[in-house]
Amino acid sequence: MPEKRVLVLYAHPSPHRSEVNQQLIRAAKQVEGVTVVDLYHDYPTYQINIDLEQQRLLEHDVIIFQFPLYWYSTPAMLKEWQDLVLEYGFAYGQEGTALHGKVFFCSLSAGGKAEAYQTDGYNHFTIREILHPLEQMAKMTGMQYLAPLSLFSARTARDDGRVASHVQKWRWLLQQLVADNIDYDQASTLAKLNHYPALQTIEDDA
Repeated sequence: MPEKRVLVLYAHPSPHRSEVNQQLIRAAKQVEGVTVVDLYHDYPTYQINIDLEQQRLLEHDVIIFQFPLYWYSTPAMLKEWQDLVLEYGFAYGQEGTALHGKVFFCSLSAGGKAEAYQTDGYNHFTIREILHPLEQMAKMTGMQYLAPLSLFSARTARDDGRVASHVQKWRWLLQQLVADNIDYDQASTLAKLNHYPALQTIEDDA
């Protein structure tokens, strides 16, 4: 039996256009103990089933947002999910302790180069700084926030031969999360989960 249950909430409005994310989702579905939810597929009209989504959160120990970075944020579906599912009295507030002690992080792809996401780079902020609203969401709801797993230059990743190594890192990370074999304190302090020591033994792509 899995030590931990992992929930991957996947949001991509044009999944057929992303070979990277399609491969990541296929890999995630093959890992025992991991539940994958394709939010755009399940809620094409944005009518999110709040009770169902809250129940999923209760049943899992690790929550992952997987998405392409759109204008320095998540796709609209993930924002809608947050607004509706993370209700007062459930996820925050005096009685809102349902998520306390769970682990949360983002797995994302970005079109820009890794060096663009630096203080002196094109985007002026690191990827972790850009995700500060999600880090604060985790803090507000009592979850432990880990650094993001990031694939940069996603548009050229296949041609550059970087997709396979990233998928391998993703699969290994999910397996270790299920086995409860991750140093969460260490993973929470990194700039990116790509820098987690064991992941760096797999050919680096960021």
